[in-house]
Amino acid sequence: MQLTPHYGTDPLLTLDGDPSAIAMPLVRQRRRMASTLAAFSDDQWSHPTRCEGWDARDVLVHLDGTNAFWTHSLSAGLRGQPTRFLATFDPVTSPARSVEESREQTSAEVLDRFTASTEALAQLVESIDPSDWTMLAEAPPGHLSASAVAHHALWDSWIHERDILLPQSAEQETEPDEVVACLRYAAALGPSLLLTRGDRRVGRLRVDATDPDTSFVVDVSDRVRVLSNGGSADASLTGHAADLVDSLSVRRPFDTRLPDDYVWMVSGLSETFDVVS
Repeated sequence: MQLTPHYGTDPLLTLDGDPSAIAMPLVRQRRRMASTLAAFSDDQWSHPTRCEGWDARDVLVHLDGTNAFWTHSLSAGLRGQPTRFLATFDPVTSPARSVEESREQTSAEVLDRFTASTEALAQLVESIDPSDWTMLAEAPPGHLSASAVAHHALWDSWIHERDILLPQSAEQETEPDEVVACLRYAAALGPSLLLTRGDRRVGRLRVDATDPDTSFVVDVSDRVRVLSNGGSADASLTGHAADLVDSLSVRRPFDTRLPDDYVWMVSGLSETFDVVS
């Protein structure tokens, strides 16, 4: 499949709030994951994950590659030259090919590479001036603020951390700011991807989550906006915050179903990647 990113100075996806607040949870999550996996046994490295056909080593190979992309994307954006790499990128076949090409690498080698790429990304993120988080960089929906790009990077790694740990009955540290950032972004990503494919449906989805408690509205028109004080909505989604991120990321069914006319607001990711949830 091929992504259809929206490029230019008018981002399709925006999130309200302090744009620089994403820096700390992004760096913390990556470093925690490297530390957690450093203690893995051989059996844990070869354990199946929630990503079909991939073990823990394979998932980390993928995340090492995404670390490199986010570092490149943010660096270019901060120079005022946002990339357009994803216009020719297949998000299904390309990661699978990278994993296959890494088969000769040991788990220790993969971990070393991931740790190094994590530190490169972390050092870049920690160096960004608060005023620069609104500059444009590239993510799958296209050109977004550096803050929204960092939200995508956090969500992707956070959900893959769960992909590795949950099948092994291992607990994931669920820091409230990480969960809230992932939930806000995951709720906006699906409608944004639909917009890039020419979908012009409009609607407002309210999300009310617990543990941690958070509430916001996803407003979808010709743009997708995440609003902390969004007012009324056409449909609502409620539940445990981490479970909702899982559901929006096509890892588990939703506990409650939206009205039929608004199911599309939570199915954009599965439709884009042709996933049967």
